Amino acid sequence: MTEHTAPANTWAASLRSAGRRVTKQRLAVLAAVEQSPHSTADDVVTAVRAELADITVQSVYVVLSDLTVSGLLRRIETPNSPARYETRVNDNHHHAVCTGCGRIEDVDCAVGHAPCLTPAWSPGSNQMTIQIADVVYQGLCNDCREASAQNFTTTS
Repeated sequence: MTEHTAPANTWAASLRSAGRRVTKQRLAVLAAVEQSPHSTADDVVTAVRAELADITVQSVYVVLSDLTVSGLLRRIETPNSPARYETRVNDNHHHAVCTGCGRIEDVDCAVGHAPCLTPAWSPGSNQMTIQIADVVYQGLCNDCREASAQNFTTTS
């Protein structure tokens, strides 16, 4: 079994478990997102076209949507950015977004008092059973913070 075949077999089994047919388009999209987590749809189109040159942009969007609905991909909505996709699903992790360069990092499930992950319901409201808390942390990554400090030192 080659390096490329093992992940394809894993994704094929996941597709079947989700009740989806195994197609080269679905396998290529899953491989592209797995190889580059937090990819935009355009990033996925570029990566998939390296393997399937004739695939249309619309086909990739349809596959991304289908794989998201089936639970094999997670769609991430971050501020000031197009939607992004990842294969890390079903673990309720969160994301940290650098406001300088846009880099996105996974953050394991947050606990504790801040940020508040337990909703405070208004009296009489239709309370829900919360299944997922989707938190987006925003700040500067180390590289951007260091560059900002260097620019401040240089201009002072």
